Amino acid sequence: METFVNDIAFIIGTTLMYSTPLIFAAVGGVITERSGIINIGLEGMMYFGAFVGAAVAYFSGDPWLGFFCAGLAGASLGLLHAIATVSFSAEQIVSGIAMNFLGVGFALFISRLVFDGATQTLTVPKKIPLPLDFLFGEGKLFASSGFMDLVFNRFATVYLAFILVFVAWFVLYKTSLGMRLRAVGEHPEAADSLGISVFKIRYGAVITSGFLAGLGGAAMSIAVVSRFSNTLISGHGFIALAAMIFGKWKPQGALLACLIFGGAKGLEIYMGAKGVPIPSGLLATLPYVLTIVILVGWVGRSQPPASIGKIFDKGEN
Repeated sequence: METFVNDIAFIIGTTLMYSTPLIFAAVGGVITERSGIINIGLEGMMYFGAFVGAAVAYFSGDPWLGFFCAGLAGASLGLLHAIATVSFSAEQIVSGIAMNFLGVGFALFISRLVFDGATQTLTVPKKIPLPLDFLFGEGKLFASSGFMDLVFNRFATVYLAFILVFVAWFVLYKTSLGMRLRAVGEHPEAADSLGISVFKIRYGAVITSGFLAGLGGAAMSIAVVSRFSNTLISGHGFIALAAMIFGKWKPQGALLACLIFGGAKGLEIYMGAKGVPIPSGLLATLPYVLTIVILVGWVGRSQPPASIGKIFDKGEN
Protein backbone atom coordinates (compact mmCIF):
# COMPACT_ATOMS: atom_id res chain seq x y z
CA MET A 1 0.00 0.00 0.00
CA GLU A 2 2.82 2.39 0.90
CA THR A 3 4.52 1.71 -2.42
CA PHE A 4 1.31 2.46 -4.30
CA VAL A 5 0.84 5.75 -2.41
CA ASN A 6 4.43 6.78 -3.12
CA ASP A 7 3.99 5.91 -6.80
CA ILE A 8 0.95 8.19 -6.96
CA ALA A 9 2.89 10.90 -5.15
CA PHE A 10 5.76 10.55 -7.63
CA ILE A 11 3.40 11.00 -10.57
CA ILE A 12 1.76 14.04 -8.96
CA GLY A 13 5.10 15.65 -8.12
CA THR A 14 6.48 15.03 -11.60
CA THR A 15 3.27 16.41 -13.08
CA LEU A 16 3.67 19.63 -11.13
CA MET A 17 7.32 19.95 -12.16
CA TYR A 18 6.71 19.48 -15.89
CA SER A 19 3.48 21.51 -15.90
CA THR A 20 5.24 24.61 -14.60
CA PRO A 21 7.01 25.73 -17.81
CA LEU A 22 3.75 25.22 -19.70
CA ILE A 23 1.79 27.28 -17.17
CA PHE A 24 4.09 30.29 -17.55
CA ALA A 25 3.87 30.19 -21.35
CA ALA A 26 0.14 29.40 -21.49
CA VAL A 27 -0.78 32.28 -19.18
CA GLY A 28 1.37 34.54 -21.35
CA GLY A 29 -0.56 33.29 -24.36
CA VAL A 30 -3.86 34.04 -22.63
CA ILE A 31 -2.80 37.61 -21.93
CA THR A 32 -1.64 38.42 -25.46
CA GLU A 33 -4.53 36.72 -27.24
CA ARG A 34 -7.05 38.33 -24.92
CA SER A 35 -5.73 41.62 -26.32
CA GLY A 36 -6.44 40.43 -29.85
CA ILE A 37 -2.92 39.48 -30.96
CA ILE A 38 -2.15 35.90 -31.96
CA ASN A 39 1.18 34.70 -30.58
CA ILE A 40 2.30 31.34 -31.91
CA GLY A 41 5.87 32.44 -31.22
CA LEU A 42 5.78 31.11 -27.65
CA GLU A 43 8.03 28.22 -28.64
CA GLY A 44 10.84 30.52 -29.80
CA MET A 45 10.41 32.77 -26.77
CA MET A 46 10.65 29.80 -24.42
CA TYR A 47 13.68 28.49 -26.32
CA PHE A 48 15.55 31.78 -26.15
CA GLY A 49 14.59 32.25 -22.50
CA ALA A 50 15.79 28.75 -21.63
CA PHE A 51 19.20 29.47 -23.14
CA VAL A 52 19.66 32.95 -21.68
CA GLY A 53 18.48 31.79 -18.25
CA ALA A 54 20.90 28.86 -18.14
CA ALA A 55 23.80 30.90 -19.54
CA VAL A 56 23.34 33.76 -17.07
CA ALA A 57 22.85 31.32 -14.18
CA TYR A 58 26.04 29.52 -15.18
CA PHE A 59 28.25 32.61 -15.43
CA SER A 60 26.76 34.48 -12.47
CA GLY A 61 26.08 31.52 -10.19
CA ASP A 62 22.70 33.11 -9.38
CA PRO A 63 19.67 31.12 -10.62
CA TRP A 64 17.27 33.98 -9.85
CA LEU A 65 19.26 36.40 -11.97
CA GLY A 66 19.21 33.84 -14.76
CA PHE A 67 15.46 33.39 -14.31
CA PHE A 68 14.82 37.14 -14.58
CA CYS A 69 17.13 37.53 -17.58
CA ALA A 70 15.29 34.67 -19.28
CA GLY A 71 12.11 36.69 -18.94
CA LEU A 72 13.85 39.70 -20.50
CA ALA A 73 15.05 37.51 -23.37
CA GLY A 74 11.52 36.35 -24.07
CA ALA A 75 10.25 39.92 -23.72
CA SER A 76 12.75 41.09 -26.36
CA LEU A 77 11.18 38.71 -28.88
CA GLY A 78 7.76 39.81 -27.65
CA LEU A 79 8.75 43.39 -28.43
CA LEU A 80 9.76 42.41 -31.96
CA HIS A 81 6.44 40.60 -32.40
CA ALA A 82 4.58 43.66 -31.13
CA ILE A 83 6.45 46.01 -33.46
CA ALA A 84 5.65 43.79 -36.43
CA THR A 85 2.00 43.09 -35.62
CA VAL A 86 0.84 46.22 -33.79
CA SER A 87 2.89 49.01 -35.37
CA PHE A 88 3.28 47.58 -38.88
CA SER A 89 0.12 45.44 -39.03
CA ALA A 90 2.08 42.37 -40.16
CA GLU A 91 0.34 39.03 -40.51
CA GLN A 92 0.32 37.76 -36.94
CA ILE A 93 0.80 34.06 -37.65
CA VAL A 94 3.71 34.76 -40.01
CA SER A 95 5.31 37.03 -37.42
CA GLY A 96 4.86 34.33 -34.76
CA ILE A 97 6.56 31.77 -36.99
CA ALA A 98 9.41 34.23 -37.46
CA MET A 99 9.76 34.55 -33.68
CA ASN A 100 10.09 30.77 -33.42
CA PHE A 101 12.93 30.78 -35.94
CA LEU A 102 14.59 33.81 -34.33
CA GLY A 103 14.41 32.37 -30.81
CA VAL A 104 16.08 29.15 -31.88
CA GLY A 105 18.57 30.92 -34.13
CA PHE A 106 19.63 33.49 -31.53
CA ALA A 107 20.03 30.81 -28.83
CA LEU A 108 22.13 28.44 -30.91
CA PHE A 109 24.23 31.21 -32.46
CA ILE A 110 25.11 32.78 -29.10
CA SER A 111 25.62 29.35 -27.51
CA ARG A 112 28.22 28.44 -30.14
CA LEU A 113 29.99 31.75 -29.55
CA VAL A 114 30.05 31.53 -25.78
CA PHE A 115 30.44 27.78 -25.20
CA ASP A 116 33.16 26.91 -27.70
CA GLY A 117 30.93 25.81 -30.54
CA ALA A 118 28.55 23.75 -28.40
CA THR A 119 24.78 23.97 -28.74
CA GLN A 120 24.30 23.50 -25.01
CA THR A 121 25.42 25.31 -21.91
CA LEU A 122 27.53 23.86 -19.13
CA THR A 123 25.77 22.71 -15.96
CA VAL A 124 24.52 25.59 -13.84
CA PRO A 125 26.11 25.61 -10.36
CA LYS A 126 22.81 26.26 -8.59
CA LYS A 127 19.26 25.35 -9.51
CA ILE A 128 16.15 27.28 -8.55
CA PRO A 129 15.78 26.46 -4.81
CA LEU A 130 13.28 24.17 -3.10
CA PRO A 131 11.53 26.61 -0.72
CA LEU A 132 9.99 23.89 1.48
CA ASP A 133 13.07 21.67 1.70
CA PHE A 134 13.56 22.59 5.37
CA LEU A 135 10.39 20.61 6.19
CA PHE A 136 11.62 17.28 4.88
CA GLY A 137 14.27 14.88 6.11
CA GLU A 138 15.42 13.04 9.19
CA GLY A 139 14.28 14.74 12.38
CA LYS A 140 12.10 17.22 10.48
CA LEU A 141 8.34 17.60 10.12
CA PHE A 142 8.00 15.15 7.22
CA ALA A 143 10.08 12.14 6.22
CA SER A 144 12.14 12.32 3.04
CA SER A 145 10.82 10.34 0.05
CA GLY A 146 7.39 10.16 1.66
CA PHE A 147 4.10 11.30 0.11
CA MET A 148 4.39 14.91 1.30
CA ASP A 149 8.02 15.15 0.18
CA LEU A 150 7.34 13.70 -3.27
CA VAL A 151 4.37 16.01 -3.88
CA PHE A 152 5.20 19.30 -2.17
CA ASN A 153 9.00 19.51 -2.06
CA ARG A 154 9.09 21.19 -5.47
CA PHE A 155 11.08 24.01 -7.03
CA ALA A 156 10.03 27.58 -6.22
CA THR A 157 8.97 28.00 -9.86
CA VAL A 158 6.10 25.58 -9.26
CA TYR A 159 4.66 27.81 -6.57
CA LEU A 160 5.32 30.95 -8.61
CA ALA A 161 3.38 29.44 -11.52
CA PHE A 162 0.30 28.87 -9.37
CA ILE A 163 0.57 32.37 -7.92
CA LEU A 164 0.86 33.71 -11.48
CA VAL A 165 -2.42 32.04 -12.46
CA PHE A 166 -4.23 33.73 -9.58
CA VAL A 167 -2.65 37.12 -10.31
CA ALA A 168 -3.50 36.85 -14.02
CA TRP A 169 -7.09 35.89 -13.21
CA PHE A 170 -7.42 38.76 -10.74
CA VAL A 171 -5.97 41.34 -13.14
CA LEU A 172 -8.06 40.16 -16.10
CA TYR A 173 -11.40 39.97 -14.30
CA LYS A 174 -11.16 42.20 -11.23
CA THR A 175 -9.26 45.30 -12.38
CA SER A 176 -9.85 48.13 -14.81
CA LEU A 177 -6.66 47.19 -16.67
CA GLY A 178 -8.00 43.71 -17.29
CA MET A 179 -11.33 45.10 -18.42
CA ARG A 180 -9.56 47.35 -20.91
CA LEU A 181 -7.38 44.51 -22.18
CA ARG A 182 -10.41 42.29 -22.75
CA ALA A 183 -12.29 45.16 -24.39
CA VAL A 184 -9.39 45.70 -26.81
CA GLY A 185 -9.48 42.02 -27.73
CA GLU A 186 -13.23 41.97 -28.26
CA HIS A 187 -14.01 45.38 -29.80
CA PRO A 188 -10.88 47.50 -30.38
CA GLU A 189 -12.79 50.23 -32.24
CA ALA A 190 -15.24 50.64 -29.36
CA ALA A 191 -12.38 50.63 -26.85
CA ASP A 192 -10.56 53.27 -28.88
CA SER A 193 -13.66 55.46 -28.97
CA LEU A 194 -13.67 55.40 -25.15
CA GLY A 195 -10.11 56.69 -25.01
CA ILE A 196 -8.37 53.36 -24.43
CA SER A 197 -5.03 53.14 -26.22
CA VAL A 198 -5.31 49.93 -28.23
CA PHE A 199 -1.65 50.14 -29.24
CA LYS A 200 -0.35 50.53 -25.68
CA ILE A 201 -2.54 47.72 -24.34
CA ARG A 202 -1.48 45.35 -27.11
CA TYR A 203 2.20 46.26 -26.81
CA GLY A 204 2.09 45.60 -23.07
CA ALA A 205 0.23 42.31 -23.53
CA VAL A 206 2.58 40.93 -26.19
CA ILE A 207 5.73 41.93 -24.29
CA THR A 208 4.30 40.43 -21.09
CA SER A 209 3.53 37.25 -23.01
CA GLY A 210 7.14 37.04 -24.16
CA PHE A 211 8.43 37.70 -20.64
CA LEU A 212 6.32 34.88 -19.19
CA ALA A 213 7.28 32.49 -21.99
CA GLY A 214 10.95 33.27 -21.27
CA LEU A 215 10.35 32.42 -17.61
CA GLY A 216 8.76 29.17 -18.73
CA GLY A 217 11.89 28.31 -20.68
CA ALA A 218 14.07 29.06 -17.65
CA ALA A 219 11.80 26.91 -15.47
CA MET A 220 12.98 24.03 -17.67
CA SER A 221 16.68 24.90 -17.94
CA ILE A 222 17.37 26.11 -14.38
CA ALA A 223 14.89 24.01 -12.40
CA VAL A 224 13.75 20.82 -14.13
CA VAL A 225 17.22 20.24 -15.58
CA SER A 226 20.50 22.01 -14.91
CA ARG A 227 21.47 23.22 -18.36
CA PHE A 228 20.19 24.29 -21.75
CA SER A 229 20.44 21.92 -24.71
CA ASN A 230 19.23 22.25 -28.26
CA THR A 231 16.45 19.70 -27.65
CA LEU A 232 15.31 20.96 -24.25
CA ILE A 233 12.35 22.96 -25.54
CA SER A 234 10.78 20.55 -28.00
CA GLY A 235 7.23 21.62 -28.70
CA HIS A 236 6.56 23.04 -25.23
CA GLY A 237 5.43 26.37 -26.67
CA PHE A 238 2.94 24.66 -28.96
CA ILE A 239 1.64 22.52 -26.10
CA ALA A 240 1.16 25.75 -24.13
CA LEU A 241 -0.86 27.14 -27.04
CA ALA A 242 -3.01 24.01 -27.02
CA ALA A 243 -3.49 24.42 -23.26
CA MET A 244 -4.58 28.01 -23.79
CA ILE A 245 -7.20 26.93 -26.33
CA PHE A 246 -8.36 24.00 -24.21
CA GLY A 247 -8.63 26.40 -21.29
CA LYS A 248 -10.87 28.75 -23.31
CA TRP A 249 -8.44 31.66 -23.08
CA LYS A 250 -8.77 31.80 -19.28
CA PRO A 251 -5.84 31.52 -16.81
CA GLN A 252 -7.59 28.95 -14.65
CA GLY A 253 -8.57 26.89 -17.69
CA ALA A 254 -5.03 27.03 -19.03
CA LEU A 255 -3.77 25.82 -15.63
CA LEU A 256 -6.03 22.77 -15.75
CA ALA A 257 -4.94 21.96 -19.30
CA CYS A 258 -1.25 22.31 -18.41
CA LEU A 259 -1.72 19.91 -15.51
CA ILE A 260 -3.26 17.40 -17.91
CA PHE A 261 -0.33 17.71 -20.30
CA GLY A 262 2.13 17.61 -17.40
CA GLY A 263 0.35 14.50 -16.16
CA ALA A 264 1.02 12.80 -19.48
CA LYS A 265 4.72 13.60 -19.05
CA GLY A 266 4.66 12.39 -15.45
CA LEU A 267 3.03 9.13 -16.53
CA GLU A 268 5.63 8.73 -19.28
CA ILE A 269 8.50 9.15 -16.79
CA TYR A 270 6.85 6.84 -14.24
CA MET A 271 6.30 4.04 -16.75
CA GLY A 272 9.85 4.43 -18.03
CA ALA A 273 11.23 4.22 -14.49
CA LYS A 274 9.15 1.11 -13.76
CA GLY A 275 10.36 -0.62 -16.90
CA VAL A 276 6.93 -0.93 -18.48
CA PRO A 277 7.44 -2.92 -21.72
CA ILE A 278 6.58 -0.06 -24.04
CA PRO A 279 9.23 1.41 -26.36
CA SER A 280 10.69 4.63 -24.90
CA GLY A 281 10.09 6.44 -28.18
CA LEU A 282 6.40 5.60 -28.01
CA LEU A 283 6.21 6.73 -24.37
CA ALA A 284 7.82 10.06 -25.29
CA THR A 285 5.01 10.78 -27.76
CA LEU A 286 2.32 10.71 -25.06
CA PRO A 287 2.19 14.50 -24.38
CA TYR A 288 2.18 15.32 -28.10
CA VAL A 289 -0.47 12.75 -28.99
CA LEU A 290 -2.59 14.13 -26.17
CA THR A 291 -2.10 17.63 -27.59
CA ILE A 292 -3.40 16.56 -30.99
CA VAL A 293 -6.36 14.68 -29.53
CA ILE A 294 -7.40 17.61 -27.38
CA LEU A 295 -7.04 20.12 -30.22
CA VAL A 296 -9.06 17.97 -32.62
CA GLY A 297 -11.79 17.34 -30.09
CA TRP A 298 -11.89 20.73 -28.41
CA VAL A 299 -10.78 23.55 -30.68
CA GLY A 300 -14.20 23.91 -32.32
CA ARG A 301 -15.87 24.28 -28.93
CA SER A 302 -13.68 27.13 -27.71
CA GLN A 303 -14.69 30.70 -28.45
CA PRO A 304 -11.68 33.00 -28.89
CA PRO A 305 -11.80 36.78 -28.39
CA ALA A 306 -13.93 38.33 -31.14
CA SER A 307 -11.19 40.45 -32.71
CA ILE A 308 -8.27 38.08 -32.35
CA GLY A 309 -5.96 38.27 -35.34
CA LYS A 310 -7.73 41.27 -36.82
CA ILE A 311 -5.70 44.33 -37.75
CA PHE A 312 -6.66 47.54 -35.97
CA ASP A 313 -5.85 50.70 -37.89
CA LYS A 314 -6.73 53.79 -35.93
CA GLY A 315 -6.49 55.90 -39.07
CA GLU A 316 -9.47 54.12 -40.61
CA ASN A 317 -11.84 55.18 -37.83
